[in-house]
Amino acid sequence: MNSEQSKKHPSAFEPLTLLLTVVTAVLGAIIGMQIIVTLGVTPSTSIIGALAAMLISRIPIAIMRKYRSVQRQNLVQTSISSATFGAANSLLIPIGIPFAMGNTELVIPMLIGAGLAMLIDATLLYKLFDSRIFPARGTWAPGVATAESILAGDKGGKRAGLLGIGTAIGLIGSYFGISMSAFGVAFIGNIAALTMFGIGLLIRQYSLPWFNFDLSTTYIGHGLMIGAGIVALVQVAFMMLRKPKNHDSQEEAETAETYTRSTSETKRVLGAGFVAYLIVAVIIALAGGLLTDMSAGMLIGFILFAAFAAFLHEMIVGIAAMHSGWFPAFAVAFITLLIGMLIGFPPTALALLAGFSAATGPAFADMGYDLKTGYILRGNGEDREYELQGRRQQYITGMIAFGVSLITVLITYNSYFSDNLFPPIDKVYASTISAGASPHVALELFLWAIPGAILQLIGGSKKQIGIMFATGLLITSPYACWAVLAGIAIRLIVLKAKGKQAESTMSILAAGFIAGDALYSFFNSVFKINK
Repeated sequence: MNSEQSKKHPSAFEPLTLLLTVVTAVLGAIIGMQIIVTLGVTPSTSIIGALAAMLISRIPIAIMRKYRSVQRQNLVQTSISSATFGAANSLLIPIGIPFAMGNTELVIPMLIGAGLAMLIDATLLYKLFDSRIFPARGTWAPGVATAESILAGDKGGKRAGLLGIGTAIGLIGSYFGISMSAFGVAFIGNIAALTMFGIGLLIRQYSLPWFNFDLSTTYIGHGLMIGAGIVALVQVAFMMLRKPKNHDSQEEAETAETYTRSTSETKRVLGAGFVAYLIVAVIIALAGGLLTDMSAGMLIGFILFAAFAAFLHEMIVGIAAMHSGWFPAFAVAFITLLIGMLIGFPPTALALLAGFSAATGPAFADMGYDLKTGYILRGNGEDREYELQGRRQQYITGMIAFGVSLITVLITYNSYFSDNLFPPIDKVYASTISAGASPHVALELFLWAIPGAILQLIGGSKKQIGIMFATGLLITSPYACWAVLAGIAIRLIVLKAKGKQAESTMSILAAGFIAGDALYSFFNSVFKINK
């Protein structure tokens, strides 16, 4: 146990830490909103936050030296990362949907619902992190990259050299249009899951020249994700109910596997999460005036479907984020919208449904990345009590940042919308609602849900090949397929030649590739906005 772990974890309420949390959260929220409305993407700001904390710790003032603590740097990066994803993905996208449809009176009801969903989202991940469903030992690639960056700044030496080389390669590759985050993930993720992800990306990119049809104009990927997602939810249920082998109790088995969240606790959290989403769905329905637009039966159906869809959306996004570092939040929310249209909900309800679904998932995934960073910095769970302390302080920091992002969006959204600036994806949701759904869409979704379900069953709950294949089909990222597949090939060759001892070196280099990609993406986005 190191000296930092032998004492109490730094508090999120230390005056200077709290001040930095608020300041970086405001900056993160503004950056996230500005880039999402102009470029349609959300930049990863975790590493930017880590670098800022490192620079602060070098200011020659006594009080600033405290920020040489990697744990305090972890709190600062948690703040800016949470605010960026919270403001852009969990809040601005949902409230932009009714605005794009011309229903401006629904913006505030949607903001209330999206804000509550975001807070529930982050809380559920905090409660589920390091459980059998979402183990701390999972990939969570962006979290690994941020942790390695902080450790390199703290320890230097060979680790810093490897990370520096990886970051330089990441920057160069990103400049030439190569998805270096996809390349890096291939070195540290589950090989089976990432292979299917890469194949999905490959088919998405080359469907037209190779198979003479444009996958982006079909609902094949959406159908596959529906089937895989439903099976994934069933697998989670079986995982919770399954009795461990060669152990007298579930709790004993989990102690042996070193999870900090037991199955009984996980069951309670999942149940409470669904109830929380039900309550938010009721609030959205009432605040949005759906009582006057729908019959009692249809209203009850809307509330139940919205809560279930939000819950399933969160699970799918979380699984994809853990395994690949990417999550198809836009696409899965679009699936919810399509099914809602087929059910026959009115346009007002569809706008609220799409916004509610879009609000769940991003905060869940981002909190997972941040907690993975903290988990590595705190010694990979060697000191259980210290790990739980630090995780709680990160959660508090994240919730403060999400609250700041909510206030920032509330204050500033009108200035964006009055200039007709809102996330581009919202136009897709709005135009889809206006166009309506057809029986052909329903048939296509149903037919392709079957192979999606079969794939997910074949891979099981650990490999998640159905979810990952569908994720690849739903994401547009030029040549990312080659980056993933080449990375896996290199990884297999190195492991065969050098053995398991090469894994540590590859992981640090991979973290550098991802860090370089994140830095290039962030500064390139900022440059484009200024230009």
